[in-house]
Amino acid sequence: MVRSAATATAGRRRRRILPGFRMSLGFALLYFCLVVLIPLAGLVVQASGMSGARFLAVTTSSRAWASYRLSFGAAAAGAAVNVVFGTILAWVLVRYRFPLRKLIDALVDLPFALPTAVAGITLTTLYSSQGWLGRWLEPLGIPVAFTPLGVVVALIFIGLPFVVRTVQPVLEDLDAEIEEAAASLGARRWQTFRRVLFPELRPALATGFTLAFARGLGEYGSVVFIAGNIQRRTEITPLLIVDHLEQFDYAGATALAVVMLGVSFVLLLAINVLQHRAERRRPAFGD
Repeated sequence: MVRSAATATAGRRRRRILPGFRMSLGFALLYFCLVVLIPLAGLVVQASGMSGARFLAVTTSSRAWASYRLSFGAAAAGAAVNVVFGTILAWVLVRYRFPLRKLIDALVDLPFALPTAVAGITLTTLYSSQGWLGRWLEPLGIPVAFTPLGVVVALIFIGLPFVVRTVQPVLEDLDAEIEEAAASLGARRWQTFRRVLFPELRPALATGFTLAFARGLGEYGSVVFIAGNIQRRTEITPLLIVDHLEQFDYAGATALAVVMLGVSFVLLLAINVLQHRAERRRPAFGD
């Protein structure tokens, strides 16, 4: 018995390849504080030096409210569009084999690597009144460049990889025989998707939406060119913050940043809580 206890203890010691829990937790918290918490705390401290009247004047002006509506609305719209079409793209890449599939799969990550200013200039060139696409859309009454729709288009472009790369691994883990089994039992395509595939994809879709939404809230470079930056119409909040900085109004820029930080945190927290509750209610696959 003594030998077996000693052997078990030695086995546990051999399995500890990484440092112990306390050391790992200490390094993790230190890194997280240095990279995330301290900069955010500094932002809040900087804003706390403003008077309440000044803070409200900056953050509740008509120009600020217009930028909030555009920033949050366009980010949500772009993320929702990407959830639909990003899922379709991931499905095609996983379930079908066709020429240039690997090239298309690689191009999905292009918005990650492409400088945002280049993306903005490219989209503006495409959708302007003389662009390849804009010259056909504007006569139909669908102007894109220098409109709120252009902001949504830019956020769709930069947010697509987040949804595709989140959904794709889940689809790869789902065996195609599951769909065949559902079809053999008489399920229609919509029933197969709604009852078999969607419950498995729902957590990934929520994660992809959250990531695309968060990226869209803070996007700047790809939006400023195609938006046109018309006050109270196509001006996003990050641009308004930069405008305050250019006027050396650091307090005003900080106040707007704190509002964006607070609202973004609440929205992302709510999305994660809803996702967690849905995951707990979802029965295990095969039950």
